[in-house]
Amino acid sequence: MKKNVLRLNETLKALVDEYIMSCEPVSSRILNEKYLRNVSSATLRLDLLKLEKMNLISQPHTSAGRIPTIKGYREYLRLIEPEIEKIRYEGMDLLREILVRNYKDTPRALYYIMENLAKETDQLSFVAEPEVSSGYLAKLDVFSIGENKLIFVMSLDSGLDKTVILKCDNELTEAQLKKLVRYLNDELAGLQIYDIANRVLVEMQENADNGMISWFLAELHKAFMEISDFFIHYDGSINFLEQKEFDDKENILKFMSLLQRQDFLLNTMRKHQSDKEVNVVLGEDLAKGSWLDFALIYAKYEVFGIPGYLGVLAPVRTEYRKLIPLIRDVANTITNTTKRGMVVPQEKKE
Repeated sequence: MKKNVLRLNETLKALVDEYIMSCEPVSSRILNEKYLRNVSSATLRLDLLKLEKMNLISQPHTSAGRIPTIKGYREYLRLIEPEIEKIRYEGMDLLREILVRNYKDTPRALYYIMENLAKETDQLSFVAEPEVSSGYLAKLDVFSIGENKLIFVMSLDSGLDKTVILKCDNELTEAQLKKLVRYLNDELAGLQIYDIANRVLVEMQENADNGMISWFLAELHKAFMEISDFFIHYDGSINFLEQKEFDDKENILKFMSLLQRQDFLLNTMRKHQSDKEVNVVLGEDLAKGSWLDFALIYAKYEVFGIPGYLGVLAPVRTEYRKLIPLIRDVANTITNTTKRGMVVPQEKKE
């Protein structure tokens, strides 16, 4: 690579790093004094003009320093990739221990993970529960739990259990319930949850010649549709609201409106999923003008072979050098510790 291109890249990285830290337009003097001491002032000013013409940085006011554009952030992320690959987060032993200790209670383990992400990042962390629709049903149990209520327990081949409580307007005897459950296990065990929820139960209900069975299948269909839904859980200390971006009340309202659009966030993560271990969605990729100033940084993980997402929602001006390797290592640790149907203990150090 040519020397002048390398210098431009270093200038961009330095400018973005400084802006992330200070939240103030960056002057050539600051860059010269802190980052690029071997570059003359005249050369640095010319390089800043070149970066501006490339639409990687902009100047808010004539006499102000420069700030990165969305295009500049994207180029910055590309440039720091080799550096990020070498960074390893040191808290993985504790995370592994939490997963092993709570392997029978996945929601609790994921809660601890989300809490840990929030503490480590000072941003709003999230965990999207595992997408059980990709799993396979091992066994179905249904119990009456008092007046007009049934509890459906779906055991997956991965070892996860999901429960749903639904109202029961029809009176079923214990013998009838047992017979129905035995019949359903014969028909459904071994099938994928997605197929059960979206095809098999619908067909069974259409072909049912008994009103009681048709009603029961309709209730069961509701239960399977409910467990197939993704749900995003958020966690964050008050610290993330102390960032300068949230001094503006309007920005807080925009951020809150983004949090409420779980369907949009899930579709965005699916759409932008790539071969990269961590994906970063920012600017116009968030598809709405009011959300241009935010970034979605996330990774896909698996619990017992079932996929989910975790990450943070943050202002575009955020610590990518810290967040990307942290999210990557957390996701990889979850996946590697909870293999399909088992927990992989930590290797002993000699």
